[in-house]
Amino acid sequence: MDNGSYNCCNLPPWIIASRHFNDNPQRLEIQGVREANRFLFDRLSGIASQEERAIVFNDFMSVKFQLHHWQEQTDIARRSLKNSYLRFLRGWMMDANSVEGAVLKRWVESRIGILPTYHRAPITGIQSEEYFNYSVDVMKGSARTNAIHSQLDLLYEYCQFEIFRKYPRTLSITLFRGTHGASEHKLLEQVDKRRQIVRLNNLISFTSDEERAWEFGSTVWRVRVPLCKVFFFNDLLPGSIMKGEGEYMVIGGEYLVQQVMCTL
Repeated sequence: MDNGSYNCCNLPPWIIASRHFNDNPQRLEIQGVREANRFLFDRLSGIASQEERAIVFNDFMSVKFQLHHWQEQTDIARRSLKNSYLRFLRGWMMDANSVEGAVLKRWVESRIGILPTYHRAPITGIQSEEYFNYSVDVMKGSARTNAIHSQLDLLYEYCQFEIFRKYPRTLSITLFRGTHGASEHKLLEQVDKRRQIVRLNNLISFTSDEERAWEFGSTVWRVRVPLCKVFFFNDLLPGSIMKGEGEYMVIGGEYLVQQVMCTL
């Protein structure tokens, strides 16, 4: 499946989605987000505690998108404000093929320019019935909250701010994914017996815990993931909904994956 023809990034979609980008990653920026919210990032830069920075970020989001006013609104507006970006992260955790998952995949599609390859079923192209069904889920999910794409823009930029502080001396980290083999994804090249180039969905979950990865499939892949492709990680926010799972939500595309040998 081809990538989109445009995005809202500082690099074109075909570069970001390529396997070569993962070998030579560059910082990604959603156009205008840092500049429009420079007060927030200037303030975060002066705070030493990661937990305190997360509280400041949550408070900023609440005020900027009026998320704290949901009880004062009519029923429809109340539901829209109450269902913030946190609701969509929880929805992804429960089911990546939910309406919340569809909205998150659409954010990647619109901002990064990488099209989804799976939502409830394989998506072969934008003219397919599966893409239409995915778009219906996007519309259902988007109606549930206020300016969700703008909220996710800020969440991504905040994640990038934090993850480069978390890993200051590298541009990539090793993550793991439990799977039932490359049949779940599009196999592009068989490099050798244990390594493959695969096309992953435009947003996909990994874990930093190799043992936990075995809980999700009969095969575990080891993957080098650029920091700039991490959309969210488990301890980004205080009281995280992904706490203890070592989960990373990663922007997809072409990846070199290596099968991990089971030691049991």
